[in-house]
Amino acid sequence: MSSAPKTDDNIYAQFKADVNMTAAELEKWLKTDESNSVGQDSGDGQSIGHKSGEHIIRILQKKQADLTPDDEAHMHKVHSYVSRHSAQKPDSDIEHSRWRYSLMNWGHDPTKK
Repeated sequence: MSSAPKTDDNIYAQFKADVNMTAAELEKWLKTDESNSVGQDSGDGQSIGHKSGEHIIRILQKKQADLTPDDEAHMHKVHSYVSRHSAQKPDSDIEHSRWRYSLMNWGHDPTKK
């Protein structure tokens, strides 16, 4: 019997549905000026969303069986953020919007089908 904690399959599936960017896409995005131009400062000059994106990359690079309770808690946070922020979609063009950039920091590109 494995001693590793079992990740909740429901939150894992929801996380995979919410995060529609690959680890490589997200890593590239987080290096852009647009990524760094949005988000609430976490107190150390980096936005909360930017830090979240870095954690998402680490999660995406792991097998489900290797996820930690901290990873699972972050997956819940990602789902909450993406759900809440998606509901605030602006009526204007979203392609170059701060709204889209914020979601992308959390691994979700609303322009992807």
